[in-house]
Order: sequence, then C-alpha cells, then structure tokens
Amino acid sequence: MQQQSSALAFGGTQSVWTHASTSTGTDMTFAVFTPPGEGPFPVLWYLSGLTCSHQNVMDKGEYRRAAAELGLMIVCPDTSPRGEGVRAHEDDWQLGCGAGFYVDATEPGYEHFQMHAYLTAELPALVAEHFPADMARQGVFGHSMGGHGALTLALKHPQQFKSCSAFAPIVQPSTADWSRKALAAYLGDNPEAWRAYDATLLIADGHRIEQLLVDQGEADSFLNDGLRPWLLESACADADIDLTLRMQPGYDHSYFFISTFMDDHLRWHAERLTA
Repeated sequence: MQQQSSALAFGGTQSVWTHASTSTGTDMTFAVFTPPGEGPFPVLWYLSGLTCSHQNVMDKGEYRRAAAELGLMIVCPDTSPRGEGVRAHEDDWQLGCGAGFYVDATEPGYEHFQMHAYLTAELPALVAEHFPADMARQGVFGHSMGGHGALTLALKHPQQFKSCSAFAPIVQPSTADWSRKALAAYLGDNPEAWRAYDATLLIADGHRIEQLLVDQGEADSFLNDGLRPWLLESACADADIDLTLRMQPGYDHSYFFISTFMDDHLRWHAERLTA
C-alpha cells in the first residue's frame, strides 16, 4: 500500500491509500478515518453513489466529529476500478468508471469490475492487516448506488456485516431504468442473474438481516423512478425484517441531505457495533 495523504481531524487521522488490487487487476484507492485512541475499533464501511469516488464523502459527508466521539473507524472505498484497460464509458454516468454497482461482473470487457469480491474479502483483509480494526464488528452503509451496495452486502454476508443503513438507496435495481443497463452490461441479459444484487429480490429469496435504517428525502428527484423505497418497505414487511424508513420532507439527493442525517446513522451503527 502507498499512502497518498494524512491529516489530523478531531484527534483522529484521515488518510488516503492506494494499492494494487488482485480482485480488480487495477490500482484501487480508499480512505480511512481512524478515531483517537489505540483501538481496536469497530469498522463502518461507507459506499458512495454513481459518479463518486472515495473523495466525495470525505469532503462533504461531515462524519469525522461523530466518528471520533463514538470510536468508529470509517472506511470509504472507491466506487469502481479505474485506469488503463478499464472501460470508462465517459459519455455515460450510469456505466463504467464511477458506476461499479458493487457487483462481480461476468461479461467480457468488464473483467476488472469485481467490486463485491474486493469489498467482502480483499479490502477487509488489508484493513485488518494495516489498521487497528476490530473485524468482528463491521457495519456498512451508503448512498444511492452505494445504498444498494450496502443492502446487498449485508443481506448476503450477515455474519460479516452486523449493521446496515442507507441514504436514498436503489432498492430494486433490476427494474430501475438507471441500473438495469449496468446490470445487463456486467452480468448479462438474463434477469435471473441480477437477483444476487437486488435487495428486494434477495429478501424474497430468503436472505435476512435483523434491522435496517433508511433515510429518504421526499424532494429527491430520483424518488419515483430509481429509488422507490416502498418496494423495500414491502419486502421487509413480508420477511419480518425490522426496517426503520424515515421519509424526510424537503430533502433532496445531495450531500446536504446525507450530512444532515450522518450523525444519526453513525450513532445507530455504534449502538449495534459497540454494545
């Protein structure tokens, strides 16, 4: 690993790292906030949305003060592989670089897009080796595409991720116009292959997590076409999953929304990871 930057914040350390990934076959960048103290600390993974990288939540998420007070390590990976040989789709923000959708691609041309394996195995192993992390206490949350990723990772790996929450997640990407294209490109044209990366369908297929917290802005321009939290609400009700869905009047899809409720999510995770 190579350190790209390091800075003190609220008594802790915000650092950025790059490493050669065996999962993606590219260099990958991720950010870590280590709270003050010796640790080991619970680890909370933040997965960002479309067009984002590790940088967006670092600059606009406003998580460090609360994370320092709560003793949470926050890890912010990139949203996709990047660099030479990676299909970038610079003319399409819903596909390619910045749009990995946290899946393991199976289609030719997208061999580098192995974000699920990267986030469940390779990067956790690096974090465990190089940081004072308690890997027995991991949680995951994210925004939009990253909320989709958080839900699917937690549902598929409940023993690894003990808590899960999301800001404005894409809850049923297999039927949303802005995600169907990516799933077809990465996983092929058979919608049955998409079920493994669709939170509502994972729940229908028997995957479970005890509790979920979701915040959704009522003024989100993507609410009705891409996000549709009522589909998750229905799936959780059918499966007896304890979902707290908070519809927030006046809030949009931006980091103004995320930063407003960031402390609530951090405290929610801390209650479940530090008990």
